[in-house]
Amino acid sequence: MKSRISAVLLIAGLLACRQAPASQAAAAKTPADPAPTPTAAQAAPGTPAAPAVKPVPEQLPAIVARVNGDAISRDEFESAVHSLEARNGAPVPADRRDEILRGVLDQLVSYHLLEQEAAAQKVTIPDTELNSRLAQIRQQFPDQAAFDKALASQGTSEQKLKDTIRQSLMVTKVLEDEIGPKVNVTDKDVQTFYDANKEKFVQGEAVRASHILITVAKDATPAQKAAAKAKAEALLKQIKGGADFATLAKANSQDPGSAQKGGDLGFFEKGEMVPAFEQAAFALKVGEVSGIVESPFGFHIIKVTAIRPPHTLSLAETSKEIKDFLTNQEREKQTEALVDALRKKGKVEIYI
Repeated sequence: MKSRISAVLLIAGLLACRQAPASQAAAAKTPADPAPTPTAAQAAPGTPAAPAVKPVPEQLPAIVARVNGDAISRDEFESAVHSLEARNGAPVPADRRDEILRGVLDQLVSYHLLEQEAAAQKVTIPDTELNSRLAQIRQQFPDQAAFDKALASQGTSEQKLKDTIRQSLMVTKVLEDEIGPKVNVTDKDVQTFYDANKEKFVQGEAVRASHILITVAKDATPAQKAAAKAKAEALLKQIKGGADFATLAKANSQDPGSAQKGGDLGFFEKGEMVPAFEQAAFALKVGEVSGIVESPFGFHIIKVTAIRPPHTLSLAETSKEIKDFLTNQEREKQTEALVDALRKKGKVEIYI
């Protein structure tokens, strides 16, 4: 079987070419403070340490693994890693390199096993289904030139992409046939999960707020910072004079994530925003507008539009999400079982 990049990672990497630049994505999160990624040092007392991960050598051999004789090449492995980085919009963090690269290799092994199973079952995909999926991907791009550029950035062509999509659909069909009948989440399962995890459905007090942000760069001069504050103060004066908050936000706010929504940030609980913003927002009553609030992002004017008291979500409010969660959990479990069975009856050789 010819070596190929994992279809899932290739398509994800291709579509990542349509995502906003990292700086824009970060700005869209304003003024939320990104949650830190847990580390081993933050593990709860008494939690067993995770087993050590075998280091992945810096210099990789031409063949990193074989699955029933089918080679996983260095190029395929590196392409899968690059696709993962493109999807996440960031390189693999150095302190998690071995863990993440081992995970990518494990995914490639699993994918090859499933591809081989699809071939053994002589799974076929109608051209209509293949072309429909290709059209869905092509529609993510403004024109053919942008689509071709994205393909080139992934080191592939439209024909290779079609081959990849066909393999992906074949694997999907195997999973549907082998796993679908085994996944059956009932209303009783949903009720049981809800009853056993009610604390997970408790929502704290939340406010819905809109804001106007005038950004200040980290390296801004005192004059630039003063100019930004003066602009915010002029806008606040207009609001106090009766100007419409949403209209001013659309025209002046420099938060790309909320400006076109009239500054609306939706509901948020304590702990989701940077401290200065949060303190000001939770001190306001519905309809009230703050003074000038300074945060690491710049100067904000905040208006609270609703307050939601603490409450526990009902089963009716959460049943769909619970069912989706339990269904995905069961699918993952059944997929792992299928892949494990394929591994046991096959031969997987890892060379790194």
